[in-house]
Parts: sequence; structure tokens; C-alpha cells
Amino acid sequence: MPSSCSKIFECRCGRLCEVEVLSECGLSLISEGKGRDLVFLHGYQSSKESFYWQIKYFSAYFRVTAFDMWGFGKSPPLTEPWDTSGYAEHVVAFLRERRIEKADVIAHSFGGRVALRILSGYPDLFGRAVLTGCAGVPPKRGFSYRFKVRAYRAAKKIAPRWAEKKFGSPEYRTLSPVMRESYKKIVNEDVIPCLGRIRAPVLYVFGEKDTATPLWMGQVLRDHTRGSELVVLRGGSHFCFCEQPDAFNAVAHEFLR
Repeated sequence: MPSSCSKIFECRCGRLCEVEVLSECGLSLISEGKGRDLVFLHGYQSSKESFYWQIKYFSAYFRVTAFDMWGFGKSPPLTEPWDTSGYAEHVVAFLRERRIEKADVIAHSFGGRVALRILSGYPDLFGRAVLTGCAGVPPKRGFSYRFKVRAYRAAKKIAPRWAEKKFGSPEYRTLSPVMRESYKKIVNEDVIPCLGRIRAPVLYVFGEKDTATPLWMGQVLRDHTRGSELVVLRGGSHFCFCEQPDAFNAVAHEFLR
């Protein structure tokens, strides 16, 4: 296990948390609580702090590990573009360095993509998984989208900077060049083929009004993941775990018992 430095700070929940920056990979993390391991994997362009209400609650029952993945939050930027499998490999190596195995996991959106890759490729690492607003199901594309893609590709040959500004999403335009290449790899990945290899218990939690990963995507994930369950939080959006923390934590804790 690599050497590290750590410091104690009082977080917003009013409790003492340990933040540890590993000297070799430099990831920023929160480690709090005792007991069975519970790992949190955040969404794209998000950070460990998105799980504020979950860390506050679950650290009373588990040893919580929440960290900023590479390229996000306070952790180091990517030096080359990774796809979801690349992130999964590095998360596995990081957790093994910390001697975390058979942990339960709670993941959001992009973090759900990574968790599914780990569940299918490294069955001994995670026990139970709660995946909220999980991404990875290809969206339904219509003619307007296909036309926009063709227009973007044509414009990029003539005026690449203008094309990026005109056609790129607000999320995409804020990314560094390396992260843009990584983003393109990630959003075009289909996780469905790997779901058949998952044997761990999985609970999908989706917001009823999620527009980023609509409810039908959760239904597809459930139907392709053996023995999985789907819970819908009425009125919830893509961040239903933040909007309805008590309801989400109750559902997740019951599943993780």
C-alpha cells in the first residue's frame, strides 16, 4: 500500500472525517466510519461531495470510502483519454491498494457505468450494488440527431473550433482536450453486453422525472441484469439521491443489509 498523508477536518455534516491524499496517485478521498466497506462512485463532472447526505448517513453503519475519480474534483487530470473500462481498471487497482475487497458500492450515472464494468469483469471486488441514474444504455436517436452529427463532422473539417463551440454540449465545451476525447469514448459505450456476466445483487434507483437517464433506461438495465431490482423515486430527477436523501438512503440501506 502506498504511503500517504492525511488530515482530519470537520465536514458540513458536523462530524470529523479523514481526508487522505495518496502520494503515488494523488486521489482526494473521504474515509469515514467503521465496519463493512462501502464505496461511492460519483457521476461525470461531479465529485465525492455529491454524496454528502449518503456519507453522513452510511458512515454510521459502514466504513465509507468516497473519492474523486481521475479528472474530476480535486484529483489529478487525465494524461490520456480513458474509456469506461480504463476507469474501471484504475478504480480496481486503487481499491486493492487500500485492501478493499467485497465492498458494497453506491454509484451515480457515469459512476454506475464504471461499477457495471467492475461487477462484470472483477466479480470478487464488489458485493451488493446500488446504482442510481445509471448511464450506459444507448439513447434513442432520431433523424434530427443523425443530421446534427453529419453537420458537425462536415463543419469540423473546415472550422474545427467553431464546430466544437456550435455543436458541443455545454458539458462537453468545459472539458480539456484530453477529457473531451475521453468523454466521446464514454458516452458512446453500450454497457448492455456486459450485464449478462453480473452475478452480484444489483438495485437500480431512478428518478421518475430523470431526463438525463430516463426511466426506460433503468427498465432496460433491470431486464438485462439477472435478479436485479428497480425502484422509482416519485418526482425525482437525475439527482434524486440528493433531492430525496431520506427516501434514497432508506431504500439503499434496506438493500445493503
